Amino acid sequence: MERSELLAAVRNMAEADERLYYPEGDSKRFWSGVRQLAAYAEEVAEIRGEGARLKGTAIPGLTYELFSIYSRTGSRLEYEGVYFERRRILNTAVLLSLLEPEQESHVSAVCEIVWSICGENTWCLPAHVGESGISETIDLFSAETGFALSEIRCLLGDRLPALLQARIQEEVHKRLFVPYLTSGPYHWETATHNWAAVCSGSMGSAALLLIKDPEVLTDILIKVQDTMEYYLRGFGEDGACLEGLGYWNYGFGYFVYYADLLRRRSKGALDWFGRDKVGSIASFQQKCFLGGDLVANFSDSQQNGSVFLGLSHYLAVAYPEVEPPPASLRAAYTDDHCSRWAPALRNLLWRCPEAGSSEWGSASSYLPDAAWLLSRRIGPEGAFGFAAKGGNNAEPHNHNDLGQFILLGEGTVYLSDLGCGEYTADYFGAARYTYDCNGSQGHSVPIIDGQYQRPGADAYAEVLEAAAGGGADVLKLDLTRAYGHVPLERLTRSFRWHGEGELPVLELIDEFRFGGVPETLTERFVTFCRPVLEEGSIVLEGKDGRRLRICSGGGPLNAEITEHTYNDHFGAVKTWYGLDYHALGKLDKQARYEFKFQFMNL
Repeated sequence: MERSELLAAVRNMAEADERLYYPEGDSKRFWSGVRQLAAYAEEVAEIRGEGARLKGTAIPGLTYELFSIYSRTGSRLEYEGVYFERRRILNTAVLLSLLEPEQESHVSAVCEIVWSICGENTWCLPAHVGESGISETIDLFSAETGFALSEIRCLLGDRLPALLQARIQEEVHKRLFVPYLTSGPYHWETATHNWAAVCSGSMGSAALLLIKDPEVLTDILIKVQDTMEYYLRGFGEDGACLEGLGYWNYGFGYFVYYADLLRRRSKGALDWFGRDKVGSIASFQQKCFLGGDLVANFSDSQQNGSVFLGLSHYLAVAYPEVEPPPASLRAAYTDDHCSRWAPALRNLLWRCPEAGSSEWGSASSYLPDAAWLLSRRIGPEGAFGFAAKGGNNAEPHNHNDLGQFILLGEGTVYLSDLGCGEYTADYFGAARYTYDCNGSQGHSVPIIDGQYQRPGADAYAEVLEAAAGGGADVLKLDLTRAYGHVPLERLTRSFRWHGEGELPVLELIDEFRFGGVPETLTERFVTFCRPVLEEGSIVLEGKDGRRLRICSGGGPLNAEITEHTYNDHFGAVKTWYGLDYHALGKLDKQARYEFKFQFMNL
């Protein structure tokens, strides 16, 4: 949209007040319903529980010592733990003030934490403060903080003292609006990943709530518009989020929060939701769940997933192809370790109490732009899931993982993706692929002459065959370019996921052709389950006595179990096992290895 057209829409906008948020502008009726309806009971109890935990505790300080740890050691957890606890204090105090308006102590708590946050030296995380210095940096969390304070000011209105209302206005203007308009462009303004949506969406939302001058508001919204176009370019028409489900919740969530506010203020004149691609992105979440709360956690993602019910219900209303999730997948109030305000509020504002809570049924999807195959099979024996990926090794939050796959059954992930590790300076630096969770050594892919997959856009998988639905799901990939091994002339990996009796079966075939004979060749599979060598095969023990048997065929192989550790996203040391099948004897220029993964009844 051209600036003149946008300016005309801005001049005709509705007022930025609490009527944007509530049906018929009736906030008292809405929060009364939240207190009384059973659909909200668990979350209200969680918020009150956090209020009880935090009552009487001092607001923790963000000291120089904490801030400097990252520059000295590369560790992020120490400062971020305190930073996010302060945001939890803010969220809890504000939500309690909305739920229990008769208790003035809640507003007093809001005033204290708002004053403290407004006094922070920076709203950015140490890992994101660049060479330009604190005053010029805008990162994910500074933008989110500005959005949160602007929205809290709008929702509480005159319940906040005039001094605090003015302080919020001043700090958001100084820390966000001025540098955004005068010191950019910032790297995220042309990014095609979550930073684009979170930073620009938060910036645009704060502007929609605080800025009165139509010219200045238009200046900001035109920049946000351009960045959101870049964000959408990061998706193919299949709507897949290559960063993983967690970053779909994060980046696409902030896209939706902004697009909703924009549509409401513009009285429907400015609407991002009519785009076909946005609808495709909206349906990505339901495809990622492979059984219960277990997900296809490729890239920097977690094995266990949950949903923001507010965002999910909003999208289900907007798009008929989006299925409301089962209530069992609801993210608890305390689940978001970053304590983000925008989803916490909308989990209450946007929830549809009447939405069904039935479990998602069987579904298979092939996402051609991402080259992901996702399958969930629900039957008499329970829930079973399979996912595999192609793509390239220069994706956002990239792992060197072409040909990686995940296999689960009845609550156990037997073949796993390690997901995201602890974020440190090295994790996003030159040493990234020395981390098992990022390098191909920590994925279920071959190792050729001791060499792992290489990073970069020219390391990519070519899809030779793909089919989803019906009796079998099939994916065949040419993985030759994933490796820098010169003698390798061709490597194909074929998956066939199908029903056999009451239990599904996965069959995998790897075929190699070499110009020169390699000295070693290893087929590695990754699991968190403790493996057992049993009668020439490997058996993985699952929950409730269930098991998975891995049988190998084709060329001769010797199975070895190796034990490894890594630090997960929260810094905890986790153990994983490599199931290493080593090629025996003198290798030929051609080799074929077959594997069958069979679930076993109790």
